[in-house]
Amino acid sequence: MTTPPLDPHAPDLPGRAVIAQRWSDAMFLHWRVEPDRIRPLLPPGVEPDIFEGSAWIALVPFVLSDFRFLPFGPVPRLGTFHEINVRTYGVDADGRRGVVFQTLEAQHLVPVLTARVLFGLPYRWAQIGMRDEPEARVREVRSRRRSPGGRPGEPRTRIRVAIGETPLDTPLSRFLTARWGFHERHLGRTIWAANEHEPWPLVDAELLALDDHLLADAGFPDLAARRPDSVLAMPFAHPGLITRFSRARLV
Repeated sequence: MTTPPLDPHAPDLPGRAVIAQRWSDAMFLHWRVEPDRIRPLLPPGVEPDIFEGSAWIALVPFVLSDFRFLPFGPVPRLGTFHEINVRTYGVDADGRRGVVFQTLEAQHLVPVLTARVLFGLPYRWAQIGMRDEPEARVREVRSRRRSPGGRPGEPRTRIRVAIGETPLDTPLSRFLTARWGFHERHLGRTIWAANEHEPWPLVDAELLALDDHLLADAGFPDLAARRPDSVLAMPFAHPGLITRFSRARLV
């Protein structure tokens, strides 16, 4: 299937927005993989989306805030919390190109349960911390998955990145980040949920340290041992993007 280049501007939502949230402090670590490695992980009707002959696996930490069910205001007491997802990219028969999540770690239990019910997303409850060193322009994220019994050995990660100041807008950066929806298998069927937000403001970044078990937990035990093929980030102290989602539709 031949698909056009990704546009950094989101298309109009196919219907009324039902959920909104703010994304900020995002970092994108990406590795090339053979397309056949991700094909079994995609929902029925979705094929690997490929750039320069490769599929891509990402480790993406960020901050989520201002979560709301539209048209209502932010959910009380939910506040600001951290997420980390392992994801790849797919395209369906209608040419819709989106994210396919393998795991999503979230700091609060309420959105974990909500996203599982509404979309079937593979959320996990985790303890996550993020620390910035503004003078060095360095951000560090640490996470450990929680379990009801507090079992030892739960998947964890430590990511340390130096965030640059050079803006980036390339065919690869658009392919990896300009994703206007996600595919998921939910209740035995493949769904598509569209989103919209302003174009990602991206800058160059450098991975300083990675001690990760989330990639292995998602089925990619070899990736953390080699350097990412792409590292991107939102600019330091950027206020973030408001993102709106429409209702999920069947593929």
